[in-house]
Amino acid sequence: MAFGARFREASIEAGGFRIRYQEAGEGPALVHLHGAGGLRLTPAHELLSRAFRVIALEMPGFGNAENQRTQTIQDLATTMTAAVCALGLTRFNLMGTSFGGTVACWMALQRRDLLAAMVLDAPSAIRSEGSEPPSGSPEEVARRLYAHPERVPFAPAVDPVLAERRLALVQRLRGSGRDAGLEERLRGLRLPVLVMFGTQDAMIPPAMGRVYKELLPNSHLMFVYDAGHALMIERPEAFVEAVGDFLRRTEAFVIGQSRTVVLP
Repeated sequence: MAFGARFREASIEAGGFRIRYQEAGEGPALVHLHGAGGLRLTPAHELLSRAFRVIALEMPGFGNAENQRTQTIQDLATTMTAAVCALGLTRFNLMGTSFGGTVACWMALQRRDLLAAMVLDAPSAIRSEGSEPPSGSPEEVARRLYAHPERVPFAPAVDPVLAERRLALVQRLRGSGRDAGLEERLRGLRLPVLVMFGTQDAMIPPAMGRVYKELLPNSHLMFVYDAGHALMIERPEAFVEAVGDFLRRTEAFVIGQSRTVVLP
């Protein structure tokens, strides 16, 4: 079976947008929000779909249609929650990658009642000064996303106009690197959360993971060894092993109580 063949593509109306998604698998629902590069299926999606009903949503403005209507990251979170509810889900696991991790945080804060657990994959909700989304040539983007770009299959070419539009949308919505209001609200989020960073992340310093660990009262922090920002693509097996174990066990995850686990 060809890569991605398990997934079916469909769309749904929510918040005045037609939202595209890819879905595969059976089991507990796992909703995924992509990063600044848009929706792209990875080997990790394929592996996760063997144990979960994986639903990868495309956020408005990251596909062919432009999005000038969404004004804030909170608005985008509200739209994505509406999309999940329109799919008939009343309880689900939520996973957000990079920019999608910021949206996921706001979804959790707005509708904690819907979430069973959350995975933040190299999230960009808390960033150091001067951090920027990846841009430039495909080679330049790859150098920022991966610890070893030479080992990663070359991604399909992206229309430069679409890439520029995505970048502009992310820059418009993502807000400041340290949002005091968001961080204060995260302190009260009673939800099992797994935060993951690659040890060689060149986009967001992995040390930012410790900030999430301090803020989120029921969180675990895991560093994936020898991986860059795009964990799902660069270390899919290690990523899925950790995520699957966390979602199955949540409260019992990492029983040793260590603050940080480095996954080799």
